[in-house]
Amino acid sequence: MTALAFVVAFPLLGAALGPSAPPPLQPIGGGIAGAQGVEPTPPPSAVEPAIVLTVPNAMPRLARDPDGMRPQVAPPVASLTGYQWPITKGRISLPFKAIPGGEFSNNGKLFHDGVDMASFCGAPVGAAHGGIVLAAGRHFDDFIGWVGDLGPYYRRLDSQHLWDQLPIVVVIDDGDGYRSMYAHFRDVTVRPGQQVKAGQLIGHEGATGHASGCHVHFGLFSPAETKLFGVRADIVKRMRTPSHEIARIDPLAVLPGGDVALKTRSIEKAIRAAAAS
Repeated sequence: MTALAFVVAFPLLGAALGPSAPPPLQPIGGGIAGAQGVEPTPPPSAVEPAIVLTVPNAMPRLARDPDGMRPQVAPPVASLTGYQWPITKGRISLPFKAIPGGEFSNNGKLFHDGVDMASFCGAPVGAAHGGIVLAAGRHFDDFIGWVGDLGPYYRRLDSQHLWDQLPIVVVIDDGDGYRSMYAHFRDVTVRPGQQVKAGQLIGHEGATGHASGCHVHFGLFSPAETKLFGVRADIVKRMRTPSHEIARIDPLAVLPGGDVALKTRSIEKAIRAAAAS
């Protein structure tokens, strides 16, 4: 039997820090089963003071949004249906929560903005919900909810030849006012513009980008959400990214048996519990 991969990673930014990257990564501890390889907590000056912003009476100004299809109001999380697990075996290696060294900031704490789930390298990964593929590969930042100008960030990637260090990512418009994003693929089997069904194969579990092992980072957000997460100030300075992204929701809130998965870290137990109920 192939051993499970227990990993945690910086899903989108850490891979491209380039020559000025910090020293080797250290374990985060904190009682997270199998979690390892997260960057040490930065000094207080590196944490942006305005952690969460609310933009009243206006949708956030996305960095870019070429598809042009956005709901006017973020649908409530309780209204979301039809989601299923991207992988059906394995464990939750890092939940949606505050962690030392997180890339983003929420309510004054550094934060992991999705759920990491791990089984084995090359495991099939399915779409969590039916929808339209917006991005599949390393050119995905236009679709993941940056708020601000991506030009300086792209110019840095070009000048430092860093594109190949980014994770391979799939972003899907789920058709319900939300977008799902999946990071660290070994390879993908879909293309932008393709319509997919829930459970359809979209790629295989990998460790592209800054990852300590094979896993899937799964994130979920609504382009109409006005709450924002901050981006850690040292990353903004080094990578020249925007300083905010649209706030994410906890994917375990929509995945079947998510509460069981959070307690047991077992995806199989979560699926069985959901089926039994």
